[in-house]
Amino acid sequence: QAQVLTSTASSTLTPKPYLNPNPSSPFLSPHSLKRRKPTFRCLSSSFSSSSSFPEKHHDKKSDADPNIPANDVVELPIFPLPLVLFPGAVLPLQIFEFRYRIMMHTLLQTDLRFGVVFSDPLAGGIAAVGCVGEVVKHEGLSDDRFFLICKGQERFRITKIARTKPYLVAAVDWLEDKPSPDSGDNLEALAKEVEMHMRDVIRLSNRLDGKPEKEIGDLRGNSFPTPFSFFVGSAFEGAPKEQQALLELEDTAARLKREKETLKNTLNYLSAASAVKDVFPSLHQDD
Repeated sequence: QAQVLTSTASSTLTPKPYLNPNPSSPFLSPHSLKRRKPTFRCLSSSFSSSSSFPEKHHDKKSDADPNIPANDVVELPIFPLPLVLFPGAVLPLQIFEFRYRIMMHTLLQTDLRFGVVFSDPLAGGIAAVGCVGEVVKHEGLSDDRFFLICKGQERFRITKIARTKPYLVAAVDWLEDKPSPDSGDNLEALAKEVEMHMRDVIRLSNRLDGKPEKEIGDLRGNSFPTPFSFFVGSAFEGAPKEQQALLELEDTAARLKREKETLKNTLNYLSAASAVKDVFPSLHQDD
């Protein structure tokens, strides 16, 4: 049976140990903001646009039937994966496991939506908070496999495991950010700071990899702070526990502040690595 792990972002914004970043490595890997090679079922993930998801997510009704009252139980098929999906992020998947092929056959005849939740094999369960993935493109492959392109939609919190066969289905509540005590101007300033740090991290990371200097394009576009905070969290590939903690926060300012600190720590690490490379270039010739 599936075990739902306790939430990691409490009301006091103090993460529980399950998702605490490694204290010995309070920064992202130098390659965390880059594309990863295909792993597991996830071929790769990307973010279509930091402005591709609205500030408000969803009301309390099911998209499958807009006539369902808000207080009725909403159930979602659940797809545990060793990654974190954010609203607005694009996720290609290849479905080959039998139970999930059954799930996809059902979804393709209904509302094309399922829940993606982070599964940590070391913790022995799935996270309590996930993100809806909506199938935007699909293709049937040989031997009944599927190739899907999904886009992250609203977040949800699992309240109960409804059934486990033939695949996992859970009752969920929709989750969205609460009004922040920070004013709109403060949120805007915070988002600009995060974008600045993100640019610096990308620039230094490229330099360490020996890539030619080039102008970094607009990372934010015209997006509001909330979808931008999801965009930044989605870029933290390779640090799924930190991503999960960001996904669970229900305060845009708190999410941006945490991202700012992570990026600052990463920038300090990259700056030190860059200085070492300048002094001892031979150490990096084989990297």
